[in-house]
Amino acid sequence: MNISPSDIHVGDSQLAFQGRIVFLHFCPRAFLPMRAAERLNLIAGQGIEGDRYCQSSGFYSHKPEEGRQVTLFEIETLEALKRDHGIPLGPEEHRRNITVRGVPLNHLVGRQFWVGETLLEATRLSTPCKHLEEITGKPVFDPLINRSGLNCKILTGGSVYLNDVIRPV
Repeated sequence: MNISPSDIHVGDSQLAFQGRIVFLHFCPRAFLPMRAAERLNLIAGQGIEGDRYCQSSGFYSHKPEEGRQVTLFEIETLEALKRDHGIPLGPEEHRRNITVRGVPLNHLVGRQFWVGETLLEATRLSTPCKHLEEITGKPVFDPLINRSGLNCKILTGGSVYLNDVIRPV
């Protein structure tokens, strides 16, 4: 499903979209490769069961932030990175937990939305970091400015699965 600009209604109108989860990943410790999953268990107010940040063993765990319990990333950004910059980056390489299709992540900051049966609140856009360039060996920092994903807090926990629908509240 592709989203077109006419499908996004911002401002005084309700934001209207419907996307899907295309990849799920977690990582038990900093610097380990991300692990693909068919299901993630999101714990309200904490994070993803078994993930480095829920266990306080992530790269940024020394800087706790309530709004970084789960992170999302657009598959369309990976496609644009390859198409426009010739940089292939796999969904396991961007270090975010939920890769989506058809979701206007940059427009969700400050909003609540459903991911399957879980309710998230988008707190801020993710920022690219040089650490990602170091571990992948790919020059992704500049191309990912303003397209590096979305940080969220988990309001209502539960399991999310591949192909779950993502929709506004």
